[in-house]
Formats: sequence, structure tokens, C-alpha cells
Amino acid sequence: MNPTLVDALADVVGGDQVIVEGESAVRYLTEWRGAFTPQAAAIVRPADVDEVARILTVAARFDAAIVPQSGNTGTVGGSAADDPRRQVILNLERLDRIREVDADNATMTVEAGCTLADAQRAAEAAGFYLPIQLASSERCRIGGNLATNAGGLNVVHYGNTRDRVLGLEVVLADGRVWDNLTGLRKDNSGYDLNDLFVGSEGTLGIMTAAVLELADPPQQRAVAFCALADVAAGVSLAARLRRRTGQHVVGCELISAQALELACDYSADCVVPFATRADWYLLVDVAISAPGDWLAATCEDTLQDAAEEGLLVDHVLGKTPETMAALWRLRTSIPPAQTAAGASIKHDISLPVSKLPAFIADMTPRLHAAVPDIRPCIFGHVGDGNLHFNLTRPVAMEDAEFRRHEADLHRLVHDRVAAMRGSIAAEHGVGRLKVDEIVRLKPAVEIDMLRAVKAALDPHNRLNPGAVVRI
Repeated sequence: MNPTLVDALADVVGGDQVIVEGESAVRYLTEWRGAFTPQAAAIVRPADVDEVARILTVAARFDAAIVPQSGNTGTVGGSAADDPRRQVILNLERLDRIREVDADNATMTVEAGCTLADAQRAAEAAGFYLPIQLASSERCRIGGNLATNAGGLNVVHYGNTRDRVLGLEVVLADGRVWDNLTGLRKDNSGYDLNDLFVGSEGTLGIMTAAVLELADPPQQRAVAFCALADVAAGVSLAARLRRRTGQHVVGCELISAQALELACDYSADCVVPFATRADWYLLVDVAISAPGDWLAATCEDTLQDAAEEGLLVDHVLGKTPETMAALWRLRTSIPPAQTAAGASIKHDISLPVSKLPAFIADMTPRLHAAVPDIRPCIFGHVGDGNLHFNLTRPVAMEDAEFRRHEADLHRLVHDRVAAMRGSIAAEHGVGRLKVDEIVRLKPAVEIDMLRAVKAALDPHNRLNPGAVVRI
């Protein structure tokens, strides 16, 4: 800890907003998966963009590094500071205001520390819908959603967080502020700098506010839960539903039997709505903002046709809020159930949708050969090719013993993903967890380009050093 640095930070935000140790520091220095043990010289909590800019100026003066943090719900150590002498965690939770809702432009301007749930509620109060849907909405914050380009449960129709961004306010490494909170849908006056910062995990600049595009709230909706003949049937059914509903499939989730079994074992609220059992299941959410009653009927007709052709072995269609929520619980209960079931080695991967069946068929025997009785707990967004290809320890194996296989299992999965031209960092980011794997698997020319961008905007490596790409 450098007292002179701490004093300078206190001059900017006040002494009560600089935390150096004690119980008050614990939640900022806790990485929820337990993969990292964060350490920092201090935690500083600014109240507005001006204070953020002044903190960056202080960091430059003392050659300190800034690790941005908002909700601290990331899964790859992106905000896990690791240098107790040089690094300062800049927590943005006090920047939590909704600055504006522009009804005619269908946008909202929101600060980085606002929780996703509060932003959603503000949009709803104004008669709109903010279509970024994450299970952690009450805890995650807009800054982290932007920094990781968060995906979520309805990417198929609405896109990732990046697709909602029409403008940013960013504090650069030297303390200058770039104000691009314009709300423009067309601006070809230079490189798309918004897109550069979104997904950069705080390594290029500190995003303090954003203009987000809003949608009209759904007026028709239905949720289907299907027992599939196989994975390929799920891919085929998803494509068919997109076509027949006019591209109004909002969410499309593939669930393995193992994942569903864990969810039902560890959550009393999870009840499979039919007696039929299968190796794979598909949950599909369809929604449209136009009034009427045709969408559910179209979905049911499509499911019936698929059943007659042998793609499905059973299905149910939920039309009421209660039944739709009950079906979604079968999916959202999987992550906590995995935690309860013991050690889990996680992979956030993406592939072209067409390649998912071949990937799963190829990987399953390889995994069982590597660790007999391993429990692949596979689920995720088949609509956009993003799978959470997670591996739960064998029932008879201790957590510590299973963890000894982690490096080999990562390499086994990642090598196959790379061979099929996929990504090992689909929606959770790179953080500190996957930096070495990115270097190992990406072409050298791509790593050179990433490093060139980083060096251009942060030449002294003061912004989240060690995350995404090393220089």
C-alpha cells in the first residue's frame, strides 16, 4: 500500500470512499467462483465521471494501475486485481443514475453502476423493454454488461449488449473524457469506437455511461419445452421455429439430461412437465410486440409437425405467465445446481450452430476416456451457438482430485473448439482466466493486432493490466 497514493485518491472522492482493508473491503476483494484471490492497494468509489477522470489522473501521477469493477459478478477474473502495491480497484456502483429516457428516440442513458434490474424497471416504467436478460440482473451492473459484451437468454432476437449500444461516455487512460452519448443510429464519421470499448473489459478505457436502445414490450408470448430425438433435431427445430414465427424466437436453450437432472435434484421448484425422458431437451421462448393471438398457435403447429416427423418425443407449450416461468426455471436452476453437486470445470464456448451436434458427439467419448464417469453438464444458447460446456465431477470422486484434471480437460475442449473455428470465450469474456489460452489458440497476427490497440490507447498499461491481452 502506498499512503501517498491513498491520500491523493481521498482528495478526489473523500476519505470515506477509499477503502484499504477490513470488513468493508471483503466484498470488493471476493471473486465469486473462488478461482482468484484478489489483492489491491485500495478500493476507490467515485460518484461521477469527473471523479473517475481525476482518479485516472492520480493513477498516472503515481504510476498506479486501475482495475474497474461494477457488480463484481464476472466469471473469468476480469475485475480480480492481483497487485497489492500498484493496482487500485475503481468500483463504479455509486454511478447508478438513469440520466434520461428519450421516448421519441426509444433510448435510455444510464450510468455504469446502475444494476441491470433497475435499468429494466426504469425502461418498463416508461413503457419500453430493455432486452438484456441475465440471471444475475439484480446484482450485475451496466458497466460489467458493457465491459464483457454480455449475452444472456434472449440474444437470438435482440443480440448481445453491444447491439443495444448507441453511444458511450468513456474516461481514457490519461484522464480525458470521450463523450459520445449521442443516441445516433447512423454515424460513419470514423471508426466505430463504441464497438471498440464494448467487450474490452476495462483494458482500453473506463465506460461510465451508455445510451441503450430500447424495444417495445412483448404483447404475445409462449414458451415451449421439448424432449428431443437428438441434438440435431434441436438445431433443426430452432431454425424451423425462427422461420415460421417470422424471426421471433427470443430464446432457444439446449439442455442435456444430466443438466436437467441436476436442476430437478437440487431445486424443488423444478418439475419436468411430462413423463417422457430423453437425452436432450430444448426450451424455446417466442415473443412479439404486435398485438394478436397468432404466435402461440403458430408455435404449436410447428411443434406438432416436428413431432410427427420424429424430431420430438414429447413437448408442452406454456402460455400463461406462471407456466412460462415454471418452464424457464428448468433452465435457470442449472447453474446453482451445478455448484451444489460438487466441483465443476466450466467452458463458455461458441461454434456455428450447424456444428454443435458434431462437436457434442465428438467430445462426449473423449471426456469419458479422460475421466471415467465424468458428468458433462451441457446447456446453453443453441440459438446462437453458445454452449456452457461444463463438466461436473464423478459422484465417487473428491473435488480436489477432479481439479487435478482441470488443465487437461480445458485443453481437450479448447483444442477441439479451435479446430472447428469456434471461440473459447463466447459471452463471459477473457478476463485473467483465459489470457494464456487466447495466446495459444489465436493466430499470431490477431494477438499482434490486439496488443497494438491496447498499446495505442493505454501505452503505460494502467488499465486492468493482465486482463484480455498482455503487453
